Amino acid sequence: MRSGGTTLVAALLGLGLCGLVMAGCAGTVNTPNDPGPAEIVEKWTSCAQVAPQAGVVLPVPPGSDGPAAPTPAGVEPRVGRIDPAFTPVAAVLCGRDVVPGAAGGREEVATERRAGDIGPLVAALGLADEERGRGDIACTADMLVPPWLALLDDKGRWLRPYLPTDVCGKPRPEVRAALDGLRPTTVDSRTVGLVESSAAETAGCEQRWSDMVWVETTLGRPGRVVPGATPKAGPLRLCVYEVPPSERGGGKPAGDFVYGGPLPPERQAKVLPALATTRPAADCATPASRFAVLRSLDGGGPEWYVELDACRRFLVVAPPGGTQLGQGDAALAGLLGPS
Repeated sequence: MRSGGTTLVAALLGLGLCGLVMAGCAGTVNTPNDPGPAEIVEKWTSCAQVAPQAGVVLPVPPGSDGPAAPTPAGVEPRVGRIDPAFTPVAAVLCGRDVVPGAAGGREEVATERRAGDIGPLVAALGLADEERGRGDIACTADMLVPPWLALLDDKGRWLRPYLPTDVCGKPRPEVRAALDGLRPTTVDSRTVGLVESSAAETAGCEQRWSDMVWVETTLGRPGRVVPGATPKAGPLRLCVYEVPPSERGGGKPAGDFVYGGPLPPERQAKVLPALATTRPAADCATPASRFAVLRSLDGGGPEWYVELDACRRFLVVAPPGGTQLGQGDAALAGLLGPS
């Protein structure tokens, strides 16, 4: 797995809710968190209409706060207990998968899966919550992310069931086991986004990355590059990103991959001295439309961020020395252009 956020996928894909099953369960009780009966909706349509953001796994660029809150297609029904008058006959699971793209790379696909034979799941959903906060149970920080789940009856009505919780406030082991035991069939699948282009995959670069020069200068944190402070580096990889106009000037602008790959040694021999300049960065507040990221081929060591236009500043990120800001120029930007 490469760093940088392209694979925030691992724990959220599939239906399994892997996690620690706690031993020594407490007795079942009703709790204040129990939401009461679920709201029944008259007709199921599709995951695309009802839960368009379910299971989103697109990467979050380094330095960003994460994706914006999803905008639902409508107000989802109230999650709750299954009314005795509602007899579930099928489960629908809305989610996302990451699959190989037709032309290489990887794509995010929204899926709708349906399962019958849900007796064990319905029985598990009927359990009460376990009593929270027992002193003899050690809760872990593992985050269990259940799938987006709906239950349908033979009239086509549906509801969102409440998942009974264990002593740690996570879905009970019986619920997790019942979900893992489902054998759903995919009834709809649609491509919703690019996770990694074939070009980024070939270059060894992330598909999206944040302009950390802008982030750090906006926050006012970097110091000046000083003589002898620029860290030494082995072979480097160049990744260049273009920032969409809608992102430029924002708090943490993210760019999309344009070109890159291992930096030829003869170019690296010219780039590193340029990055050792001690010139202070210009007083400039024009956001760059393109920036470069230089990182070690083995993924460790320092990182360099270079604005390829606008202010043409650069940032050195080295764990022992924090961040340092210097002033680049058109010659440095030219060295980082397409080969």
